[in-house]
Amino acid sequence: MRALMVGLAFTILLVAPVQGLEAAGTLEQIAKTGKFRIGFRESSPPMSFLDKDGNPAGYSIDLCKHIATAVKNKVGKEVTVEYVPVTSENRFDALINNKIDILCGPTTKTMSRAERVDFTQLTFVTGTSFMTLPDKEIREVAGFSGKKIGVSRATTTEKVLRNMLKESLTDAEVVLVSSTLEGVAALKSGEIDAFFSDQVVLMGTAMTSDEKLAIASAVFSYEPFALAVRRNDADFRLVADRVLSHLYRSGLILDTYSRWFSRFSKERPPIFDALYQLNSTPE
Repeated sequence: MRALMVGLAFTILLVAPVQGLEAAGTLEQIAKTGKFRIGFRESSPPMSFLDKDGNPAGYSIDLCKHIATAVKNKVGKEVTVEYVPVTSENRFDALINNKIDILCGPTTKTMSRAERVDFTQLTFVTGTSFMTLPDKEIREVAGFSGKKIGVSRATTTEKVLRNMLKESLTDAEVVLVSSTLEGVAALKSGEIDAFFSDQVVLMGTAMTSDEKLAIASAVFSYEPFALAVRRNDADFRLVADRVLSHLYRSGLILDTYSRWFSRFSKERPPIFDALYQLNSTPE
C-alpha cells in the first residue's frame, strides 16, 4: 500500500508541471514570449490576403490589428506581432496545437467547429456562391451537370456544394483545391468550369484579377464569420470581444467596412447594420 501511495505521489509530481503548462492562457503565454501570432489566409481578399508588397491585409486583418493593440495594453509590455500563414485545412489544428493565437480570415462560425475552438462575436456575414469565366453559360446550380466545380477543401463551402449536388441530383465532379488562388488559377486555365466559395471572397478576387470573371448573383447558404481562438480561454476571448464591441458601439467599424467593401457597393446592406448593432455589447 505504501509503495502504491509513493508511486501515485511520484506520478502526480510528473504530471502537475505539464498540466500547469496546458493551463497557461494565451495572455500569459504572450506576456512570457513577447509574441502575438496571428494566423491568416494568404489569398482570401478582401478578408485576408497578401497585398502587392507581400504584407498581410484585409478586413479581418484590420480587426486583428486592433486586437493586437489591446493585447499589448493588457499584458503591459511591448509585443511583437507575427503573421503565420495557414490554409483552409490546417488553420484549426494550428490554433489548437498552439502554432497561432488567433485565426483572422474568412472563418464561418459553426456549432461543429465550436467543439474544437471558440469564436469571438460575429465580424461579417456572407453566403456561398460561384464564379465562372464570362463566356461560360452557367448561371445556376442546374448548369453544373457534367461540369467540374472547384472548391477549397475542408471548408463549409465544400459541405454546402456537396449537399446541393446531392439534393438536386446534379452529376458534377467536385475538384478540391488548397486555396482561392489555386481555384481561380484552375478556372482561368480551364481545368474547372466554376469555382465555389464565399461570395465576398469571390468579389474581392474578381476586383483584383487581371482577367474578367463572372459571379453568380445567387447565394446558397448563410455564412456568419468570426475570429477563432482556443477553447476555454475566456480572458483572451474577452479582450478580443471587448475590442469588437467597442468598434461596433463607436461606429469605427464603418471606416473599416468602407475601406474594404465600398468598392463593391455604395450602399451598405441592412444586414451589416443589424450585425453591428446586435454585437454592440455594452461595456
